[in-house]
Amino acid sequence: MSDKPKIVLVHGAWGDASHWRHVIPPLHGKGYNVSAVQNPLTALPDDIDRTSRLAAAQGGPTLLVGHSYGGVVITGAGHVANVVGLVYIAAFAPDEGETVNQIVERYPEAEVSKYMRRGPDGEWSSEHTPQYWAEIGWDVPVEQRAVWDAESRRSENAIFTQPTGVPAWRAKPAWYLVAADDKTLRPEIQRDMAARAGAVTAEVPGSHFTPRVRPAEVVTMIEQALRAR
Repeated sequence: MSDKPKIVLVHGAWGDASHWRHVIPPLHGKGYNVSAVQNPLTALPDDIDRTSRLAAAQGGPTLLVGHSYGGVVITGAGHVANVVGLVYIAAFAPDEGETVNQIVERYPEAEVSKYMRRGPDGEWSSEHTPQYWAEIGWDVPVEQRAVWDAESRRSENAIFTQPTGVPAWRAKPAWYLVAADDKTLRPEIQRDMAARAGAVTAEVPGSHFTPRVRPAEVVTMIEQALRAR
């Protein structure tokens, strides 16, 4: 494993490292050294710092892979010297000074907005009713939905409102896997961000739960990025 580039997987909002459970085994099976960060989701700088430290600790060429909000994190953490590329999986790829909220507010509301709820401290969560799963995560197997809910964590409002710095994709190569039927992060937003970042882009059908419902395609894109370095 040590002769191959390392891979660091970065989860999105409300998530944790376990959300990569369907991607990690096939990567391990191919001989890759894989780490999945567990970010606090308290503030964007905190998440970037933790991911940067994990990337630097790999001790060799490292590829960062981010899903959803995790794309914001790798856009900042990608400046670590040993990071050789960025892979965005239905993820935010902000430019300098942008916030998550600013990006989505430039477009019509995604269908997921009707299921979003604010907590007493301004934090966000999504209400996973049967209607939510039917409209937003229809392709997540029924037996996995309760597991997803049990693993979800609080996400502070700050991660959506804090601006990013200079994006690493200006200096590092990028790849982007668009979820073509995404009802959480609109596909046109994904395509626009991928084009702006100059990313090598591919599309897969399905919802925003790409690492869970399209793990083979996620692995394929990661390997494409690794072969290109």
